[in-house]
Amino acid sequence: MKSVKTVILALVLGAITLSCSGDKKKGVDYNQFKTEVKLTPEQEKSFDEITTKYQQLQEQNFQAAKAQGGNMDRVALGIKGEELRAQQAIEMAKVLDVPQMEKFNKFVDENSRKRPRYDNALLEKIKAEAQLSEDEFKMVNAANDAFEKAFNDAHDVYHGNNDLAKKYWEKFDAQRKAAIQKALTPEHFTKFEEIVKDVQFKGRK
Repeated sequence: MKSVKTVILALVLGAITLSCSGDKKKGVDYNQFKTEVKLTPEQEKSFDEITTKYQQLQEQNFQAAKAQGGNMDRVALGIKGEELRAQQAIEMAKVLDVPQMEKFNKFVDENSRKRPRYDNALLEKIKAEAQLSEDEFKMVNAANDAFEKAFNDAHDVYHGNNDLAKKYWEKFDAQRKAAIQKALTPEHFTKFEEIVKDVQFKGRK
């Protein structure tokens, strides 16, 4: 356990943090979605109201995070972003029909910034299919959280450079897996590797 904690701590400390003063982020272009799906005038009015509302809330969260000073908490910002997208989907489901809503969810999923970690659905799959104990699962979560923090803390170093971001992602991913390997039985780790084998770095469009 001690060695695993040491690896996780090293992973976190390994991330280089610099101040970020010029972070120009790209949001979801909902006008693009409207070119792909035919909306009635009433639907379009409500669609614009909802997307504008949540884009403003996202911007408020971003500005609040920037106002914290040099070390923006990007993990917390990512969590808030996920929560807003979930709330937006609930409101949008009252406006769009089922096929439109399926396309909307797919569009948002493909075009929004996601937290760079194993998501909750994948974590639950790892726990169930690898038959992890509660202690093993806690260590997988700890290593996954440390990976996310390290990658986010290095953001200002690789910002705007997908090749460099990929190098950081792969470095921290290797450290994440090394920490998990120390926490799991060989059989459980083999199954874990099989489940996450397709998880790769995805650069921004």
